[in-house]
Amino acid sequence: MAKEIEIEFKNLLTKEEFEKLKSYFKINESSFQLQTNYYFETPDFAIKEHGGALRIRKKSRTSFTLTLKIKQAVGHLEINQKISEPEASAMLKTYILPEGEVKEYIKEANLNLNSLVLIGDLTTNRVELPYEDGLLVLDHSTYLNHEDYELEFEVTDENIGKQQFINLLEKHQIPQRKTLNKIRRFFNVKQGHQAN
Repeated sequence: MAKEIEIEFKNLLTKEEFEKLKSYFKINESSFQLQTNYYFETPDFAIKEHGGALRIRKKSRTSFTLTLKIKQAVGHLEINQKISEPEASAMLKTYILPEGEVKEYIKEANLNLNSLVLIGDLTTNRVELPYEDGLLVLDHSTYLNHEDYELEFEVTDENIGKQQFINLLEKHQIPQRKTLNKIRRFFNVKQGHQAN
């Protein structure tokens, strides 16, 4: 279990830009790891209203992490709780939070999450590599018959990290794009499907 402030910069990529960065950093397909995020929300979007997200991330058949993210003045407070496969399976069926740090934080913050529902899943093929003073992440995500490519840069210093990220984009002639986090992109696509 861990609480941390996550500071990251994101930029959506075209498939060509994604391939160009893979080539530049000499990344092989075998370096990518598959992970699936299962997103939960309340019918009235209480988590979203708090600038947050709640998910179970499955990294392998036996590695599951329950994560609550809540927006802060700088970055996000991220509470990560390792859970067992039976706990993950139970939450995916019943939508009831397992005991632990995430549930405790929700109680302390008086978030009313009694009526959670599973809103869907998003699968990402991800590679992570050290870069400058942070961690560079290349993601290819698929969800709701949709796919996107993304570059993330996780840092500890917002100002230095931002400049390093901008320099990297400029070096590779990648335009800066306003990029929502994955759960917001997922919501937007899901709402678009429902509107059709």
